[in-house]
Amino acid sequence: MEKVDWHKNHIDDNTLITDSYKTTQNVRRYFTSKFGDDVKFDRDFMLWMKSATGLTMDDAWQEWVKRKNSK
Repeated sequence: MEKVDWHKNHIDDNTLITDSYKTTQNVRRYFTSKFGDDVKFDRDFMLWMKSATGLTMDDAWQEWVKRKNSK
């Protein structure tokens, strides 16, 4: 799996989540571009992201929406 620099690489829906995933400002910008300034990362979602190796950022934002809608 290609290494992703979560600080610098362009992140889009097709970006694969790698085992080197980090919640960076760049990742937050991606989510903010999808949902606006209301994006919040709770501990459970951050743990989900760490275990989502091989999924895409599209999968991640869909998971975020699912969690947000279930609250």
